[in-house]
Formats: sequence, structure tokens, C-alpha cells
Amino acid sequence: MKLDILVFGAHPDDAELGAGGTIAKEIALGKKVGIIDLTRGELGTRGSAEIRDKESAAAAKILGVAVRENLRFRDGFFVNDEAHQIEIIKMIRKYRPITVLCNAIDDRHIDHGKGSKLVSDACFLSGLRRIETTVVGVKQQEWRPKQVYHYIQWKNITPDFVVDISGYIEEKTDAILAYASQFHDPNSNEPETPISSKTFIQSVHYRAKDLGRLVGVDYAEGFTVERLVAVDSLDNLI
Repeated sequence: MKLDILVFGAHPDDAELGAGGTIAKEIALGKKVGIIDLTRGELGTRGSAEIRDKESAAAAKILGVAVRENLRFRDGFFVNDEAHQIEIIKMIRKYRPITVLCNAIDDRHIDHGKGSKLVSDACFLSGLRRIETTVVGVKQQEWRPKQVYHYIQWKNITPDFVVDISGYIEEKTDAILAYASQFHDPNSNEPETPISSKTFIQSVHYRAKDLGRLVGVDYAEGFTVERLVAVDSLDNLI
């Protein structure tokens, strides 16, 4: 399956929290989008890996993604080495995306920064024909995405560009809330976490509103880039 956009997240729910509105918008515009989770989030304080599996499937259905896979790397302990890079290269060559979205370049959770660099490095290496990979006994062809963008997560990183998601904030919110075990539940007896507070979802909306305010729209999501972004003409700017 050829995808237009492939979104990577260190944990299930990273893609939805960082780029859920953009994913929903691009799908509505006719793009084929897939999500690859690096881990099952098995070290999460609340819920379990099995619960997260079900929640991520529900979130994928809400967003309408074409495919979602989990590489089952070790939550908290995966590293940026050849073995992990090869597994991501296989996904990039399998789906041949034009654009890759991945974790924030620096963040509160150590897996986010690690995942960001791991995916970025694999995107480059995937374009080298002398790196050979096979899937189900079939040799893959080299493929390098044209763009790698990093979404923003816990830390307030200054974006290089933002995407207007004004018509897609509800889909983003619904996809996030599909991870019910992770967020505020007055009936839960599990320990509190930074994202299980009553105000966390409000903070997600606040950031989207604030980024939108800066460019004159209702809601926006921010991204950082690895190289300069060009536009066809000034008419394409908001």
C-alpha cells in the first residue's frame, strides 16, 4: 500500500496528541495516511499494553487512517541502533510515503526525543540502495521521504510552520479520548499522571487555539522541520 503520509509515534496516543488534527484534515483532503507506533506503551502508569492496543485501534478508526502497525520496541529502553533503524526502514520502504511525521525533537518523555532521532535517521538510511531489507522474503527497494516533520508534544517548542486544523479539532479530541485509560476518570483508582489531570485536555485545546491565534485561524498544530520549506507562490500562505 502506497501512503502519502506516514506518522510515527514512540507510544500509542503520541500521533493523536501531536498531529491528530492534521491527520484528520489530510485524510479529508483525500490523502492516504498510516500510523506506526514504536512501542505498546507498556510502561505507562495507567492501563496496560492490551488496553492500549484496543484504544489505538479505536483512535485509528476515528481518524480514518488506512493502516496502523506497532513495531513492539521496548517502551523506555529502545535505542537508536542498526537493528531498530532497519525495522523502521522496512516500514518506510513498505509504505513509501512522501511525508513522514514523527515525535518532537526534544520533550519531557525520553522516548520522544529518542524516537524523533531514530525515525529521522532511518528516513535518510532508507534511501541508500546498499542497505538491503526484505519483507516476507521479498527484497525491498530503497525509498526516502521528501519531508520529515516533527510534531510538538509536552514542551512548548517554537514551530517552524503550523497547520490550520479549525475544522478538525473535534476529530482530534475524539481520537485522543479514545485512550480513556490514560486521561481523567473520576471513578479510576489508578495513580494520577501529568496527562490524567482534569485540565490536560483543556491544555491541548489551549495550545491549538493559541497557535491558531498567531496565524489568524481558530485552531492549529505546530511542526518543526529539518530543512527549509518552500512554497509554490505567496498565494499558498494563510
